[in-house]
Amino acid sequence: MSENKDPQKFVYDFTEGNKDLKDLLGGKGANLAEMTNLGLPVPPGFTITTEACKVYLESGQAPKALRDEVSAHLAALEERMGKKLGQADDPLLVSVRSGAKFSMPGMMDTVLNIGLSDASVAGLATQSGDERFAWDSYRRLIQMFGKTVLGVDGDLFEEALEDAKAAKKVTVDTDLAAADLKKLVKQFKKIVQDQAGREFPQDAREQMDLAINAVFDSWNTDRAKLYRRQERIPGDLGTAVNVCSMVFGNLGPDSGTGVAFTRDPASGHQGVYGDYLQNAQGEDVVAGIRNTVPLADLESIDKKSYDQLMGIMETLENHYKDLCDIEFTIERGQLWMLQTRVGKRTAGAAFRIATQLVDQGLIDEAEALQRVNGAQLAQLMFPRFDDEAKTELLGRGIAASPGAAVGKAVFDSYTAIKWSRSGEKVILIRRETNPDDLEGMIAAEGILTSRGGKTSHAAVVARGMGKTCVCGAEDLEVDTKRRRMTVGGKVIEEGDLVSIDGSTGKVYLGEVPVVPSPVVEYFEGRMHAGADDADELVAAVHRIMAYADRVRRLRVRANADNAEDALRARRFGAQGIGLCRTEHMFLGERREMVEKLILADTDDERESALAALLPLQKADFIELFESMDGLPVTVRLLDPPLHEFLPDITELSVRVALAESRKDANENDLRLLQAVHKLHEQNPMLGLRGVRLGLVIPGLFAMQVRAIAEAAAHRKNAKGDPRAEIMIPLVGTVQELEIVREEADQVIAEVQAATGTDLKLTIGTMIELPRAALTAAQIAEAAQFFSFGTNDLTQTVWGFSRDDVEASFFTAYLEKGIFGVSPFETIDKDGVGSLVRSAAEAGRATRPDLKLGVCGEHGGDPESVHFFHEVGLDYVSCSPFRIPVARLEAGRAAAGARASDSR
Repeated sequence: MSENKDPQKFVYDFTEGNKDLKDLLGGKGANLAEMTNLGLPVPPGFTITTEACKVYLESGQAPKALRDEVSAHLAALEERMGKKLGQADDPLLVSVRSGAKFSMPGMMDTVLNIGLSDASVAGLATQSGDERFAWDSYRRLIQMFGKTVLGVDGDLFEEALEDAKAAKKVTVDTDLAAADLKKLVKQFKKIVQDQAGREFPQDAREQMDLAINAVFDSWNTDRAKLYRRQERIPGDLGTAVNVCSMVFGNLGPDSGTGVAFTRDPASGHQGVYGDYLQNAQGEDVVAGIRNTVPLADLESIDKKSYDQLMGIMETLENHYKDLCDIEFTIERGQLWMLQTRVGKRTAGAAFRIATQLVDQGLIDEAEALQRVNGAQLAQLMFPRFDDEAKTELLGRGIAASPGAAVGKAVFDSYTAIKWSRSGEKVILIRRETNPDDLEGMIAAEGILTSRGGKTSHAAVVARGMGKTCVCGAEDLEVDTKRRRMTVGGKVIEEGDLVSIDGSTGKVYLGEVPVVPSPVVEYFEGRMHAGADDADELVAAVHRIMAYADRVRRLRVRANADNAEDALRARRFGAQGIGLCRTEHMFLGERREMVEKLILADTDDERESALAALLPLQKADFIELFESMDGLPVTVRLLDPPLHEFLPDITELSVRVALAESRKDANENDLRLLQAVHKLHEQNPMLGLRGVRLGLVIPGLFAMQVRAIAEAAAHRKNAKGDPRAEIMIPLVGTVQELEIVREEADQVIAEVQAATGTDLKLTIGTMIELPRAALTAAQIAEAAQFFSFGTNDLTQTVWGFSRDDVEASFFTAYLEKGIFGVSPFETIDKDGVGSLVRSAAEAGRATRPDLKLGVCGEHGGDPESVHFFHEVGLDYVSCSPFRIPVARLEAGRAAAGARASDSR
């Protein structure tokens, strides 16, 4: 946090802050201060800090000093504006807006027009010369205040507004006259009285104080907490509150409000992007309740304001060196800036913009790498609709957030959540979304609205979540009460399949087939940069990936069990195999061979089973070493829970019982059932598996080591370069490893002598048990490498069964904030991570040249990759399709560390 922070100061004027004080002033307040410092036209105001919010949330009341500080800043604002809050003849009106450190669009509360009352509304009408405007502003205040501050159901106000429009036979609220709005104000006040049990407050200062507290409270609403969990925003930051003098976009056709982007947030292309709405207040645009006009139309509506706005947008983009998202209001030809922030963007836009800014000289390659992330790259690897497919076009809206989404039409969030939980893929269809729809938006494959534009709530939230979204499809008539959508005489009922293309804005009936993403085709070597839009994206990805590969220290390997996966991984940039799971080689027809080995009663039976398996294993490894020639291949010896290779005890018991009842019992089944009962385990994941199986079944690991060594010798004699690494699983004590290694060294020596080759095979172990991590210094005496099996390590550290807990109680743990994210998805740095760190340090203290890697699924998780870089691992290993993500994040981790060191 900046040195400017004064722990005793809870309120800052816009002239006092700057963009680096986001922790204290929130993003909105810090950027309002920054624009004020730049000399841009910002309405005067002040910001109440996040520290005040934290005190309020902890104690249930605002800090004692806050009221006096607010009074002092309000007095200064009144003096500057030449009017007082709520005075009858010429009232000062203010907005009270939330503003957390991280953007949370629509999740927290805002109240406009504070200071209006029965007494001051007439003064506003006189001062503005527009009676309709004054009463429209008053009804907006009561509506927003009633819903936000007093907890009145917002639908009651909306229904009254719709009834007023119906009575007047108009469709938009701007067609209501002053007399209509007066009646509406009276109705709104009655709704407040009936629902809140109190009158709408007439004292302006009471309005402001209650609104400030309501904004503080909105930090912990269900929708805000859900959004923070979704976006991984810490829950202890609190929100700032911005009190800003009102400027009015609803003063007639020479007034209006809009949202602008310095570049297209959907594609990244440069140009004039945004929405404008004449005779409206700011919330009308982002709420999507009236369809806007493109920002470019402002040039013909108000050329002076348009030119000034274009100049300010260029200033802000050059100052922030990034895409800026801007909110503005025009009051009778006067342009005012209400907010700016670094704008949310789609994954494709992020890569394009990063490289564009490098070409413009605004940022360097290292900064460009920090402007993108692995989650965005993963989005770009999703399939897209097949352009050649036969389709039935329903309509077209605004391409708000790209992607190809197919699902059953649903018309409310509750149904979206319910159907999604039962395995259905759904498209949430609404006239427009609001913050209450957040859970449904998360559950849906995509979002479709008939109103709103690229700056509507649906568009902004969907882009932030990487969710496909089409907005403003005006031809679609959405009837949420009857749960249907009509277009051109065609009716789409709830449950009908629809497909939406967030890159083109097209909406189709039925399921449209998908084809691979151009980014995947690029990684597969089937596409190169060219001139069209897809190739432009590929070129941007290529440039950033090339830089990430140059600067990263972590190498990236693949989890692959066969030659096909290994070759795909190599095309995706894998630098070897970090985990070949040999148990996957024994599925299908070979399963019975392993069953015979496990159930063998005599040495002859066991040796016969091993002899049958050896050539099959050798052939597997020959293919694998050929596909990864010149790169390391870590082969994990057999590590299945034993039950995976034995008949199901229940099925076998039933079969034997039925046979006995018919008096034709099979002798082999009886023998098999007896053996299965003997070997049956209550918790197979913690039973006879891994190194334990190798020690209990003589010759098992020796057979596998021989197969690896003979395959390596075969490849070497064929002028190849096999680099095999043998990994012993589930070691908990160095003695286990020593016994297996002694046997393995003997087998390798025999193969070398028989084949006349010099094999450079290394032997190491997985660190996947807490005891192994705690005794890593001892284990390193017998191991040439460690590979952290973070899946099992997470399971054993937490005492979780990874096969059961995610379905049983993880949802509750996430909702209650016990987890920010599943520890099987992102590594638990404090628990599991501390064992990884200490084991790495202890292992290298014993053996300085000890190679360290990770082969659990955390190896492809962006946040976890940064942790593995920090603790000094040599490589991460992950599934083939996550390799590009791991490469990118390894580069970001290295570049970020260099930037920190240089500071």
